[in-house]
Amino acid sequence: MNIVVSTLNAKYIHTCLALRYLKAYSEPDFHVEMAEYTIKDPAINIVSDLYIKKPDVLGFSCYIWNIEETIKVIEMIKKISPETAIVLGGPEVSYDVPHWLDRIPDADFIIVNEGEVSFKHFLTEHSGEKRYEKVAGLAWRKDGKPTINPPREKLDLKTVATPYRFEEDLDQLSKRVTYFETSRGCPYSCAFCLSSIEVGVRYFDIQKVKNDLIFLMDNGAKTIKFVDRTFNIKRDYALEMFQFLIDNRRPGVVFQFEITADIMRPEVIAFLNEHAPAGLFRFEIGVQSTNDHVNELVQRRQNFEKLTRTVMTVKEGGKIAQHLDLIAGLPDEDYQSFRKTFNDVFAFGVEEVQLGFLKMLRGTGLRLTADRHDYAYMNHSPYEILGNNVLSFDDIIKIKRVEDVLEKYWNDHRMDATLKYLIYHVFDSPFDFFQEFGDYWESKGWSRIGHQLEDLFARLKEFLIQRGTHNEIIEALMKYDYFSRKKHRPHRSWWEETLSKSDLEPYHRWLKHNPERLSAAFKSYSLSEKDLMKHTVLDLVPFDLNHYLTTGEVKKDQVISLIYYHPKTHEPEHYSFPLDQIDLGERSALS
Repeated sequence: MNIVVSTLNAKYIHTCLALRYLKAYSEPDFHVEMAEYTIKDPAINIVSDLYIKKPDVLGFSCYIWNIEETIKVIEMIKKISPETAIVLGGPEVSYDVPHWLDRIPDADFIIVNEGEVSFKHFLTEHSGEKRYEKVAGLAWRKDGKPTINPPREKLDLKTVATPYRFEEDLDQLSKRVTYFETSRGCPYSCAFCLSSIEVGVRYFDIQKVKNDLIFLMDNGAKTIKFVDRTFNIKRDYALEMFQFLIDNRRPGVVFQFEITADIMRPEVIAFLNEHAPAGLFRFEIGVQSTNDHVNELVQRRQNFEKLTRTVMTVKEGGKIAQHLDLIAGLPDEDYQSFRKTFNDVFAFGVEEVQLGFLKMLRGTGLRLTADRHDYAYMNHSPYEILGNNVLSFDDIIKIKRVEDVLEKYWNDHRMDATLKYLIYHVFDSPFDFFQEFGDYWESKGWSRIGHQLEDLFARLKEFLIQRGTHNEIIEALMKYDYFSRKKHRPHRSWWEETLSKSDLEPYHRWLKHNPERLSAAFKSYSLSEKDLMKHTVLDLVPFDLNHYLTTGEVKKDQVISLIYYHPKTHEPEHYSFPLDQIDLGERSALS
């Protein structure tokens, strides 16, 4: 029997852990081939590739991001290979099962919830006596009518074969994100989340977990993302795993975790701040809302004071990057309340703030009680809300504009110094900056066209000029951000030059003869005037740039800012020196 399990990932770099669990549990009794694609691949190309494999059983792992494209593939497969048994599984089809059997008539079977044991049992029956009623956790049609067998008991995770050691994965480990789990389940009951449906947390064998991690690192894995819903729910377990990863890390490996910040013990943070190498760990923290009433409505227990303590202590440690999630559209969170939530979270100054919109997922408590808050939402995945009794669609459109520029400017770190100045010195709040800029962005039609790095700087400058708030400080910071993100000396683009070509010559001469005044490292390069002209950018800045970058304080004191583009490393290096300490015969005329 030829068996293929497949999925459509959001991007190539993602891997589907579910397929690997199915393959690991089914073998060696059944050989299972994995076939992964992306939602951007043309459906006909996916169908052609699957058809060539001639599967007798074809399984699809289904999620909100791929279900619509998966349905297109299934419909075509069934037309050209009607004898192929189509089996669906995954969170998107595990709830409201009769709906899916009705909506996807070409799907023959659905595996509900955990799939390892049920899928293998199904293969046994399908290849033998076909007693599908014996397969716990299987939904199917009997005499044309939907039949849902009783659920299967939860799997003993200590019996699960490792999904991380397949030969076909090894050469791709360094190029893709490896999803890894040490537990299943969630201790919380947030009404918007599918994880809340499974009560309790089960753990895999810790020694097997450690062995798998060593294997992955030894075979080139660079980004390992733990998908445990609350990695730090057990303090001793989290500490043991953190210590293990620190002790056994390999160069260039990054580990990502979803943590619950308000239960993170201070001694765990202190341990990480002292022992974790910078860049080894990355935390994803779901804040969602800072409104206590809103959190109560969705059965979310969150102590914002303790969460703040964790986030700020981790930030002060300087070792771990943090990504904080927000959800717009929760019950009773109107526009002004969400503005406060956004500003509360942005005040942390973390590396990334993810702004998402509530999705009314099948099976969640919030979807079941949607009428209480007059929710309108999409009928098809991703089931995103269109409004409720306190948040209109007009409000949602406005917040989406915030999301757009937040991703382009803050989360992509294209101009950190400039944005921090604008947020803390020019606009009333971070939210107001992103909202006003987002509104202007939309009014210019920029959301419908592409953009290069230069465009982002030019568009921000245009917005600030029309607003009447562009000045020489902002211009200098924008140039610093732009120059610092280039690999080679850029040609003149969106900025105003502060020094003409003739102005630069005496500065280049002075720098050639006095490189130690910038630093010993700069002196070691022994740059000629030609090198300085070819590999550096000089800018006259009306304030102490280094002081601002260090303290966030604007101190009026003219300096020369120099960016050196190393011709071998292609890494920009920044130097700054007070203008009044440069002795040029014509300096007063130049400045």
